[in-house]
Amino acid sequence: MRFPLLIAATLLASACGSVEYKDTNAAVDANPACVGAESRPGEAVAPWCKRELGAELKTERKSEKIDFKKKDGDG
Repeated sequence: MRFPLLIAATLLASACGSVEYKDTNAAVDANPACVGAESRPGEAVAPWCKRELGAELKTERKSEKIDFKKKDGDG
C-alpha cells in the first residue's frame, strides 16, 4: 500500500517543478502610464498595460547523453 502512495507523491512533486506562472498585475500597477488606461472608453489598452494571469505546463525535458568512458583527465 505504501509503494503506490510513494509513487503518486513523487509524480505530483515532480510535476510542480515544470509549471511556469505568469502574473503581470504588479508590473501594470507599477507603470505610471497604465494608471486609468482600462477606464478610458473607446481607447485601446497598450500591450504592456494588459493584465494577464496564467500558467504554462512544460513537459519537454532536455537530456544529454552521458559518456561513461570519459575519464577525469580527458578534456
